[in-house]
Amino acid sequence: MSAAVESESDTMLSCASCGAAEVDDIKLKECNGCHLVKYCSDECQRDHKPQHKRACKKRAAEIHDEILFKQPESSHYGDCPICCLPLPIDLQKSFLFSCCSKYICGGCDYANKKREHEGKLHFKCPFCRKAMPKNDEENNEQLMKRIEANDPLAMREMGTKRCDEGEYTSAFEYWTRAAALGDVGAHYQLSCLYHVGQGVEKDEKRELHHLTEAAIGGHPGARYNLGCLERRKGRVDRAATHYIIAAKLGHDKSL
Repeated sequence: MSAAVESESDTMLSCASCGAAEVDDIKLKECNGCHLVKYCSDECQRDHKPQHKRACKKRAAEIHDEILFKQPESSHYGDCPICCLPLPIDLQKSFLFSCCSKYICGGCDYANKKREHEGKLHFKCPFCRKAMPKNDEENNEQLMKRIEANDPLAMREMGTKRCDEGEYTSAFEYWTRAAALGDVGAHYQLSCLYHVGQGVEKDEKRELHHLTEAAIGGHPGARYNLGCLERRKGRVDRAATHYIIAAKLGHDKSL
């Protein structure tokens, strides 16, 4: 074992400030920023902050980039719950059903409609088998039921409806709730609102935050936008990495 590894290992086994070892009556707590050192108390962490701040900030930035530039396994849409194949990022090739808040690929939707047509059956959701809504009012009622059940995808869809109607404040509220529940698409929509200042004041910092969350979650559009931001700042290598990740997710414009 090298001396550097031994030194780092010793640091993790004792308080970086006072040197107290971790024993039964002393529990050490990791630095939340870098995870490189531990402390036996908040007081020791405060005392050690001046000499640790620079290294902590550097390692925290490295950790952030490791997460940011990791290639997602698939886009934020995930897989079709019926055929288990990746959903296309082109929304015209998949369909959202308000009864269960599931995206179904065009192939599975077509196969279900063909089966129902040939069997002279009533049209039902291909996933949950509930009857299809007869009009927009019934569709919205189903969405509201999903929203009451804290379904983030339903919240995002309702936010999109409100945005299309010009009700940006209401859209912001729905998307904020959905983003808090981890919906990647909602993070992207919020970044758009902060970019143009619809329903909220323009805020580049919050726009970047939501773009980053969406990109990490596998949103190819958000990843492309991050690439554009980096390119405008002259950071070509970072921009190229974003474009490559987005292109691998099927984002043609990134090519």
